[in-house]
Amino acid sequence: MIEQLKETAAFLKEKTGAAPEVGIVLGSGLGGLVDEIRVSHRMAYADIPNFLSSTVEGHAGQLIFGELGGKQVMAMQGRFHYYEGYDLQKVTFPIRVMRLMGVHTLMVSNAAGGLNPAFETGDLMIIRDHINHFPDNPLRGPNIDELGTRFPEMSETYCRQLISKAKQIALRNKIRFQSGVYIGSPGPTLETPAEYRMFRIFGADSTGMSTVPEVIVARHAGMKCFGISVITNLSEPSEMDKPTTHEEVQQVAGEAASKMSLLFRELIQEI
Repeated sequence: MIEQLKETAAFLKEKTGAAPEVGIVLGSGLGGLVDEIRVSHRMAYADIPNFLSSTVEGHAGQLIFGELGGKQVMAMQGRFHYYEGYDLQKVTFPIRVMRLMGVHTLMVSNAAGGLNPAFETGDLMIIRDHINHFPDNPLRGPNIDELGTRFPEMSETYCRQLISKAKQIALRNKIRFQSGVYIGSPGPTLETPAEYRMFRIFGADSTGMSTVPEVIVARHAGMKCFGISVITNLSEPSEMDKPTTHEEVQQVAGEAASKMSLLFRELIQEI
């Protein structure tokens, strides 16, 4: 894998001449942040060696290079998922490429179901920690010593300093926000009522099908991480008789995207 990673990073450097500092991963319906980027290069995943293809509606499948908040950024407009049939090492391949290109901070977003009864649809939840409920770990197998240690320490998975700054930015701009624990599971089925209750007992405040593998790999490579869940539907008992569709998830995420974009842009300025 390390040779493939180096091949991809070298290809992107040659094509773009970019030296990104911040990596961004945009989830379902959240690709609008790209409009905030002063784009220098835009590449379809299909044109990048060793990259996968995103098959999910709402994921454009493009790698964006440019400037945001005074920093050089590298943004994934659409991500890869375990439920698409890819193993977690392939799902997280782009994050490792980011590190080889010089990215030191990873910012991730996702559309998530709200488990905490205090949440409202459209809320932004700053992720303070996560639970890995995938049936695998992206670091399983031979360790890539060039990227990180065999047993990475995860006591501060999401950077406390970035979380503190994000909260200040949200308060300054009168953006309603929550803070909580995200649980990532394989999908593609949405959770049953019993599973929602189990996740809440675990201590999770939001749930989705991404983010956790990407952050694990980023932390393994020594990157600082910051994450936001856009709460696109509620999973409390009173809402259980209202089925959720992917189209509704995209709509709510799109409506909240402007708030998330502002927060990301101002946070990147302060990195």
